[in-house]
Amino acid sequence: MFHNSSHKRFWIFKSEDELEHMRCKANQKFRNKILESGKSGANESIFLERNEEDVLFRYYERRMLDFCNAFKPAMPKSVVGTGIMYFRRFYLNNSIMEYHPRIIMLTCAYLSCKVDEFNVSSTQFVGNLVQESPAGQERVLEQILEYELLLIQQLNFHLVVHNPYRPLEGLLIDLKTRFPTLENPESLRKSSDDFLTQAAITDAGLLFPPSQIALAAILNSALRAGLNLESYLTECLGLKGDKEMLARMYDSLRRIKILLKKYELPKAEEVNLYKHKLERNHAEFSTSSNKRKRGYEEDGHVAKEPRLTEEEWTDEDLI
Repeated sequence: MFHNSSHKRFWIFKSEDELEHMRCKANQKFRNKILESGKSGANESIFLERNEEDVLFRYYERRMLDFCNAFKPAMPKSVVGTGIMYFRRFYLNNSIMEYHPRIIMLTCAYLSCKVDEFNVSSTQFVGNLVQESPAGQERVLEQILEYELLLIQQLNFHLVVHNPYRPLEGLLIDLKTRFPTLENPESLRKSSDDFLTQAAITDAGLLFPPSQIALAAILNSALRAGLNLESYLTECLGLKGDKEMLARMYDSLRRIKILLKKYELPKAEEVNLYKHKLERNHAEFSTSSNKRKRGYEEDGHVAKEPRLTEEEWTDEDLI
């Protein structure tokens, strides 16, 4: 399935450098668009630098993960993984200066529920914005529905995401049935799940097939437990004598672990500074007629009125 998928053909990239090039290109594309438009107030100081965009991207990705983890009814891991992958794919070719990540992340989560057949109604979905008023929830839903087609288009209609959770289950079953040397394969589950959760908020899913990420999770869990699975790789997975493939397996594990080690939570002071810059950017370059299109919201406003006239909901309304 994966080998013939749009995921493999279009969304697995050669290197981190290629991904960074795409993101820099998206940043520059938005700058050029604004500067060429001749809009007043357009100067280099108001734009977000690439590293500043990355801080805000990681912040909103974490907010999205918090929203999904607090979701009721409980959101399956595969749905969360699909939503996060949509979010990462979207911002490969788009700048957060053009499309506000707060509404994009909710649209990604909403679309992933539909694609992965997690049957919650639209009302149930926005009902998880527990600090928002009913009128506010309705307004957010309007935005999500407005952005849904844009998101689908920017994903090139490639909506099926192959997550590593199913391959992980397959590997655990295989260990139980074909590798009796390992007494309790289930002991590897917790650490492997944690590994996949961390990998989901890195570029691992854009660089490695899901089966390699799942195997890396198993190998990492085994190494942490002091277990040697090399005989499983050679005998059960058919890699005996294939030193090159075996080396590639461990190289994938090494590279994914580097991605996890490099990941840093955004610092609060940086987030606050760059969020202010982002809001200025959206306010400067969005007219009253297209604020809804761009997803402009003001972080400092908590809507209490019965009807909202703009996107007046905050990060704190998400959970």
